[in-house]
Amino acid sequence: MLNIRQAESKDIDSIQQIADAVWRPTYTPIIGSEQVAYMLNLFYSAEVIEEQLATHSQTYLLLEIDGDPIGFAAYSPRQENEQVYKLHKLYCLPNHHGKGCGRMLLEAVEQDALLKGIHRLELNVNRHNPAKMFYEKLGYEIMYEEDIDIGNGYWMNDYVMGKDL
Repeated sequence: MLNIRQAESKDIDSIQQIADAVWRPTYTPIIGSEQVAYMLNLFYSAEVIEEQLATHSQTYLLLEIDGDPIGFAAYSPRQENEQVYKLHKLYCLPNHHGKGCGRMLLEAVEQDALLKGIHRLELNVNRHNPAKMFYEKLGYEIMYEEDIDIGNGYWMNDYVMGKDL
């Protein structure tokens, strides 16, 4: 049975395992293994996720099948405009790609935003990530390109996409 629930501290290992399983095969050909390792540590260390959960700076949703975590999403209000939500993360295990899991998580984020009176969701996606087509299929449009210096000589070269809910 599929279930989506808000993630808790006890789920950090599962979030890290899913991120690792998705990031390495997806991003290594795009940005290289060193930058992948750097970004996994930067965005997915236990300390970073714990702080985000504890301070509610990002809401994490966990998708499970029969209690086994297979995907997650993380989102928050944009700092510069709290009437817009930003999807920070959306990942499902590779063996569940193409089965509607990503769509289910994204729809749960959209529904939560609407329940809170938010009518716009935006996200960043690497310009070479095939996931761009997934978002376009679900009604997201490219707004602009953004290059973000994340330190250590590394950059995120993204499209910023958005959708009115």
